[in-house]
Amino acid sequence: MFTDSHCHLSAPELQAQLPQIREAMVRAQVDRALCICTTLEEFETVHQLATGYDNFWCTVGVHPDNEDVQEPSIADLLQRASLPRVVGIGETGLDYYRLGERSVADMEWQRERFRVHIRAGRQTGKPLVIHTRSASDDTLAILKDEGQGAGQGDFMAPASGVFHCFTETQAVARAALELGFYISFSGILTFKNAGDIRDVARFVPLDRMLIETDSPYLAPVPYRGKTNNPSYVPFVARQIAEIRQQTLEVIAEATSRNFEHLFSEINR
Repeated sequence: MFTDSHCHLSAPELQAQLPQIREAMVRAQVDRALCICTTLEEFETVHQLATGYDNFWCTVGVHPDNEDVQEPSIADLLQRASLPRVVGIGETGLDYYRLGERSVADMEWQRERFRVHIRAGRQTGKPLVIHTRSASDDTLAILKDEGQGAGQGDFMAPASGVFHCFTETQAVARAALELGFYISFSGILTFKNAGDIRDVARFVPLDRMLIETDSPYLAPVPYRGKTNNPSYVPFVARQIAEIRQQTLEVIAEATSRNFEHLFSEINR
């Protein structure tokens, strides 16, 4: 019934509880989960989750926040993306939230890493899983520059994918939708101070929406502050149903169908 489109089951605290989490998923009617990769070093662990269970899939990518890790080349991403049950590229994007004493200009390494992921996504035809925080203007500009316009003799498909754990403005959501991307909402949607994000969830068309936990982070109310896991994704769906005045079943069916459409390789 429900699909968790973004979780980090490779996190040690979740790996240790995986049998219990899978039992909780069954009870909560969470049928599938996409396990997200954030470094090349952890890819083997993430991939083992996807190949070890018939309702898990995975991605390959290096998160923009991760420094002092193996820097991905296009070849690195293409090789891993060719493996069974790898259905997306990312988590990738830009994050200027923790600049510290650095300037935006100093983050060119992040922008170049993002471009590498976009190019790999276009070459493989696999969707991008986009993280953007305090960097939406540059995120959108690079996607337009790298991911959309096809030059002469360029027959690759434009970039596609999802803006995950969406916390940006309605204007950013509109721009992402215009580029053909989906929008995914997390447990943040249930937080008391998330009125602006609930307005975005009301705005985004239902056929372009996904739900996620981003576990082990961002557990929804009533579990806020605790370790999150995929069995909690129905709380996100329930909040969307309330916002949009639709049934929980309608939200579950639509978001699962959208997941199948975007990550179409899961159907093969």
